[in-house]
Amino acid sequence: MSTYLPTLKQLQYLVALHEHGHFGRAADASFVSQSTLSAGIRELESLLGVTLVERSRRVVRFTALGNQVVEKAHRVLRETEELADLVQAAGKPLAGQLRMSVIPTIAPFMLPRFLPRLRRERPDLELFLREETSHDAVESLQHGRVDCVLLALPFVTGEVDQAHIADDPIYVAFPKDDPRDPPETVTADMIDDGRLLLLEDGHCLKDHALAACNRPELRGSTTMIGTSLHTLVQMVDNGLGLTMLPEMAVDAGILNGTEVVARPLKSKRASREIALIWRKNSPRRQDFELLAEELRAG
Repeated sequence: MSTYLPTLKQLQYLVALHEHGHFGRAADASFVSQSTLSAGIRELESLLGVTLVERSRRVVRFTALGNQVVEKAHRVLRETEELADLVQAAGKPLAGQLRMSVIPTIAPFMLPRFLPRLRRERPDLELFLREETSHDAVESLQHGRVDCVLLALPFVTGEVDQAHIADDPIYVAFPKDDPRDPPETVTADMIDDGRLLLLEDGHCLKDHALAACNRPELRGSTTMIGTSLHTLVQMVDNGLGLTMLPEMAVDAGILNGTEVVARPLKSKRASREIALIWRKNSPRRQDFELLAEELRAG
């Protein structure tokens, strides 16, 4: 058995390089200089007596063994995070550092009313936020880059624990003077497949909206070009089509300054579930449950 073992810092540098595929970006993400990160990885390779990364001027390519070491490094770093969590959980609840990812269709509508109160009531908590799509947020959780994720279900999350925050109904947004004069509630058959505007791939709200309509043909005909809900609202306001919005966005005033009309969608699945998720059996479960309570009160 070797007398010398890799340091956590070396493993962190290796994982960052694998994630970003570029020494400069990996160094920025690790808050060190590029030379420091490069030297740390070379020291790791020297220690192990193998080549983990093939370097050229334009390409960073991991060897087969390098990819295996990265997988193991992820597990080691995650276990280390959980060890720190275990110690922190023994102290004051909902205190210290906590990293949370939030999806873009929730962050601008829920966080502004939640964060000021959290800062007042939990002054010992350092909450670091990261906005990511659902897929990227779940991946960040599994790889230990964040401690919990605020997202919308249903979505494939893997082995996690979760706390329900709220149900968020889905609305259909029409341009003013729409020729059909939308009623107080809208049925799925009122949605023209050639006029429907939804978010681009990667946003789970697109799947929630299509599932709520229960019309499979919409998936193939929808013009999915919106990069954000605010962009979609502007497109509808300019008569380019209609879209679907979560109730929290409507309540937060996303339609202010427009002539867009939003009506609830009438469907058995016309709602998404807002939930907080975290790694299964995390020692900080109490913190996440308390955070969920704060979110529900927000």
